[in-house]
Amino acid sequence: MVDVESLRDLGEHIALRRPNEVISHEVAFDELTLTVTLSGIVDLVEFLRTDPTCRFTTLVDITAVDHPARAQRFDVVWHFLSMYQNQRIRIKANAREDELVPSLTSILPCADWFEREVFDMFGILFKGHPDLRRILTDYGFHGHPLRKDFPTTGYVEVRYDDAEKRVIYEPVRLTQEYRQFDFLSPWEGAKYVLPGDEKAPPEAPPKG
Repeated sequence: MVDVESLRDLGEHIALRRPNEVISHEVAFDELTLTVTLSGIVDLVEFLRTDPTCRFTTLVDITAVDHPARAQRFDVVWHFLSMYQNQRIRIKANAREDELVPSLTSILPCADWFEREVFDMFGILFKGHPDLRRILTDYGFHGHPLRKDFPTTGYVEVRYDDAEKRVIYEPVRLTQEYRQFDFLSPWEGAKYVLPGDEKAPPEAPPKG
């Protein structure tokens, strides 16, 4: 069972010791979240690793949340675990689309692939990363799939052509314009009759 009071005390302790980096802290759903400055993330994480009250030495994950209409488009989120104190913490910082996020690889080498994944999925750049390149998508992939403005169908589809004995990339073609979906039948435009459709009575001609 999570000790909510100890999480509140931990948040107060970190905010008191690192006032230049911590903007706010809260406990919600039995989890402690710190909202911090982007420029101070490396110093803060180093403190969280070494402070005897914290000892958050395990980086569990790095991810992001996209807010396209916001000037600071992304929330960059780091999750840490302290196996010594049996506690978890979430750190969140806002970042513009063109802003460089300080890399944690200098103090936490395991951040390498996490940061590459965030770059691949969101297009967020990490300053100081030794090898920032895509890790999940294919070579030449266009766009970043976890951005809110990325179409769920993608831009290209991949298939193996048996005649050419190679992988073929082709543009995705839809029967309806993706951004102007009219929410009628998903079969509109397809040359296919659903069983039972032929029994439907014809529509009456308009009067007048």
